[in-house]
Amino acid sequence: MTVRAAGPIVLVGAGNMGGAMLAGWLKSGIAGADLLVVDPGPPPAMAKLIADNGARHETAAPAGVKAGVLFLAVKPQMMGAVLPPLKGLVGPETVVVSVAAGTTLGFMQSHLGDAAMVRAMPNTPAMIGRGVTGAFANGAVSAAQRDLVHNLLKVSGPVEWVETEADIDAVTAVSGSGPAYVFYLVECMAEAGRKAGLQADLAMRLARETVAGAGELLHQSPDDASRLRQNVTSPGGTTAAALSILMADDGMQPLFDKAIAAARKRAEELAG
Repeated sequence: MTVRAAGPIVLVGAGNMGGAMLAGWLKSGIAGADLLVVDPGPPPAMAKLIADNGARHETAAPAGVKAGVLFLAVKPQMMGAVLPPLKGLVGPETVVVSVAAGTTLGFMQSHLGDAAMVRAMPNTPAMIGRGVTGAFANGAVSAAQRDLVHNLLKVSGPVEWVETEADIDAVTAVSGSGPAYVFYLVECMAEAGRKAGLQADLAMRLARETVAGAGELLHQSPDDASRLRQNVTSPGGTTAAALSILMADDGMQPLFDKAIAAARKRAEELAG
């Protein structure tokens, strides 16, 4: 990947998400010399990755550096303490990117000043390069900066830009939290299989591989989800019998409506 930033790409936080982004950037061809990682104690694997690729590591924000991209990958509850010392890294050509859920652009501006800023919401499959990220850019972000941020985010999967910052709360509810819904679906299928007479470990293996395989088919197929569902469903067959329960008026859709609404409401609360 070719990146043209006004300064180094500064990654603050080398935990799970930050580490996944760092690994993806290096794999995509970004030179270690263009990367600066700020983390008081990166995990051993990340420390080795940083050292092996010639990236710079600092335990705190260094003086005299203006970031081309300031990428914030720290936990939301830490942002209040982390942001103030970073203000010196922000120059007139810096674009700030945050992947901290519930941390608004206004909150970041209150600590870092007016700057080009992007709020992004990836999800945990980003750690294997199969995530999806929703992103919103404020009015100070130039077209070139947006392209740069898009290229940095897409190492973990597709990037979808939304029109308002409030949309990020809905993105959080659907895709940010979404992997947990899928994992719980596997748990429910396995438990139902156990109750139907299967050994618990067999039921779990069947459920796990079924969901993983269906997800991969959805990923590779040009057909939408409804068409793939119809392809599996024979009239009057076993799948149709199950779907008559799942697609009933009190089935999965109203449950998901309530679940997504609850997650969005909580995201709004966290954002203040």
